[in-house]
Amino acid sequence: MKLAFVYAGQGSQRVGMGQDFYEQYPAFRAFLDGLSLDFDVKRLCFEGPGEKLSQTRYTQPCMAAFAVGVTDLLLAEGVVPQAAAGLSLGEYSALYAAGVFDRRTVLDTVALRGRVMEEAAAGLACGMTAVLGLDRDNLQRACDGASALGVVQICNYNCPGQLVIGGEKAAVDRAGELAKELGARRCMPLKVSGPFHTRLMRPAGDALREHFRTIPFGAMRFPVYFNCTGDRMGPEDTIPALLERQVQSPVRWEDTIRALERDGFDTVVEIGPGRTLSGFFKKTAPGIRTYSIDTAEDFRKVVSEWKGGAQ
Repeated sequence: MKLAFVYAGQGSQRVGMGQDFYEQYPAFRAFLDGLSLDFDVKRLCFEGPGEKLSQTRYTQPCMAAFAVGVTDLLLAEGVVPQAAAGLSLGEYSALYAAGVFDRRTVLDTVALRGRVMEEAAAGLACGMTAVLGLDRDNLQRACDGASALGVVQICNYNCPGQLVIGGEKAAVDRAGELAKELGARRCMPLKVSGPFHTRLMRPAGDALREHFRTIPFGAMRFPVYFNCTGDRMGPEDTIPALLERQVQSPVRWEDTIRALERDGFDTVVEIGPGRTLSGFFKKTAPGIRTYSIDTAEDFRKVVSEWKGGAQ
């Protein structure tokens, strides 16, 4: 078995996430009880309200806290990957798993990231739309055709036939109309608070660049596959530069899946609420076996199969 951990991104959060881990695993409970952010992560994760949990500045540290806690439990059980990746926000948890960030650094950094992304979107009439059933080239044509109305870009390459566009609302809406004319099966506006992974997020990238100058970056214990390239870090790359670029450029998740497949990974464990990433793997590289850890029961199943000889 060649195993990778993959981490869910914003949009997968749900009220109640992590509560069963908190009740059943003392190490997870001690970790959440010891957090000292400017809001009660535990209460928001367990009790909501959902509207607040879905606000970017709160979603990101809550999702990262869940991911860090579950990762530590897996590592303590001897379930150790040979690589990691994460969708958008999830990339920071992948870097935690690889030893680049410690707990405090990753949580402080994603809390800052959530705030500056929210601030970059303030006052913008913006939108994001999922486009189903259209290839990259035709969707790019649709974006080009709508660009006179404002910024619109492909911001997520999730899997074949599932792309996301984002930017200024008028341009996004027009690009969606053009996408349908070019053969898109469906265009679904998303409930988001900003034009994430577009050049409109440049102020957030600038703020992150300044922050990265103040924090330590450890050496990677194993490779991380990065969103903005869809691959491992190249010799000319640095982690701070890739993360600054990530927030304002497309998430190349389909390319990441294909790179993992190319490099011989046959098993992934998705960490985070929901099973979205596993679905992308099944549509892109169905030969890769997927497990999802959303609940404590999911966790026990993964550990049991690992110890039963899956490795």
